[in-house]
Amino acid sequence: MIEIINGEKLIENGETSLIRKWRAATLQCIERAINAVEPKQLMKVKLKVKNNHLQIEGCTFDLGKFKHVYVVGGGKAGSKMAQAIEEILGKRVTAGLVNIPYGTKQRTDTIELNEASHPVPDEAGVKGTFRIMAIADQAEKNDLVICLISGGGSSLMPLPQEPVTLMDKQELTNMLLKSGAAITEINAVRKHLSAFKGGWLAKKAYPATVLNIILSDVMGDQLDSIASGPTVPDISTFGDALRILKKYDLWLNAPISVRKILSKGARGLLQETPKEGDVVFENVHNVIIGNNHTARLAAIDALRLEGFDTLLLTDLLEGEARDAGKILAKFASGVFVCSDPISKPLGIVVGGETTVTVTGKGQGGRNQEMVLSAVLNLKELGEFVIASFNTDGVDGPTDAAGAIADCYTLKRAKNLGLNPEKYLADNDSYSFFSKLSDLIRMEATGTNVNDVSLIVAFEG
Repeated sequence: MIEIINGEKLIENGETSLIRKWRAATLQCIERAINAVEPKQLMKVKLKVKNNHLQIEGCTFDLGKFKHVYVVGGGKAGSKMAQAIEEILGKRVTAGLVNIPYGTKQRTDTIELNEASHPVPDEAGVKGTFRIMAIADQAEKNDLVICLISGGGSSLMPLPQEPVTLMDKQELTNMLLKSGAAITEINAVRKHLSAFKGGWLAKKAYPATVLNIILSDVMGDQLDSIASGPTVPDISTFGDALRILKKYDLWLNAPISVRKILSKGARGLLQETPKEGDVVFENVHNVIIGNNHTARLAAIDALRLEGFDTLLLTDLLEGEARDAGKILAKFASGVFVCSDPISKPLGIVVGGETTVTVTGKGQGGRNQEMVLSAVLNLKELGEFVIASFNTDGVDGPTDAAGAIADCYTLKRAKNLGLNPEKYLADNDSYSFFSKLSDLIRMEATGTNVNDVSLIVAFEG
């Protein structure tokens, strides 16, 4: 059971008994959302073995026909997914290796858990990915390769395409993370600098049967972008990757090896990533066991139990975090003032993944910045509580999962001599909410399905 570490303090920060009540309800919704996408539980619900047949979401695999069962993959949920596979399949698992983040506490018996770096790849990730490819390469036609994929897989499973080096990839990753590029754009670049992503793992595993079990962290569940799609056809091209770097003014400062490989690829001098219709995907089965919608539904159910009328909005919220916060605030204010289409008290839940283009010198994550922006635009909403968090428990380069605020936040900030507009301009939302003790803190959750944001509004 995943819990918010500083929940009691976050509730106490409410100025009135009503605010404290709804802060508590909001935090409970957050915990419900995260626990709804707990990987091990999802795996056990979705995967069943009956009469030596593995069943998952309408797909059935006769385990008696496979000589070996190999398990590979990577991501923030990798360790829990690997644990579940071992418990479900037992001694049927021949061998395997999954790349996971440093500090993961889970342990397995047959499947090796290889710790590596996220969000910037490291040598441990490269070594683990090389071994994953070796396992896939030894798989034959009568073998089953189970690939466990979850958010963070792109960084955790690096295998640079020569002449790109790990250092080059680290440098480019840092540039992309600060540029404001969407995760789908970042992954399009990654795939064309990799010997693993963009379908190359499927090519290496062919002609074995591949079952790709996915916990999606990509808006719209675009398969080729989840962990950069190592076992699915790639819809992006070298030309797309080149244009993305130019779009964010990164091209001229990118490592020479990166510019060299993308330029050659865009001119048709390098082999493209495997595309739709390639024979290597004939025996590949992709199954999504959980996503942002799963988490948002759990949050909505929790709000309804508290007596809120609710709106379940998109899981496609994207763009600059501060802009998204402003838009969400204006929408909520309009709904509250008009009492249409829902009545008060109301609860709004939205999902997605925004970005932060770093122009200031402060510290913060996209969820913290969005909440700060929203609270500055929620003055007409009456009494409200807003929270936004990353389901993996880590919001950007900080030790917080997100932040919570309410209709008294600006008053409390003023009493402490804090200027919220200044903190927002300096990308310093972490410092702002830290001084208010309103950062949401939890341990790494071992899951990742993007971000979830909640606004609850009510009569005083």
